[in-house]
Amino acid sequence: MCRSIKVLRRPDEPATTGEIEAAARQFVRKVSGYRTPSARNSAAFEAAILEVAHVSRHLLEEIGASVEEGPDRWKPGSGRARRREATPDAVTA
Repeated sequence: MCRSIKVLRRPDEPATTGEIEAAARQFVRKVSGYRTPSARNSAAFEAAILEVAHVSRHLLEEIGASVEEGPDRWKPGSGRARRREATPDAVTA
């Protein structure tokens, strides 16, 4: 697996539709080799994202993960930085 692919679903929280779409977009970008498609390929790119998101949601539902409507909650940065943000009284060294 490529090291630059980020985990977008946290196991202790329900996945959101925004996170599923973000993961699908990341996958299609990786497979196609393009961050942004040309105008000519835009429709195929967006259709692939919709299909991958649909299948991904089905997978999550089949394995018993909760899926809820909502935005992508992923924030850039390390998990360690996100944990520090979540606990404001934590002392940083």
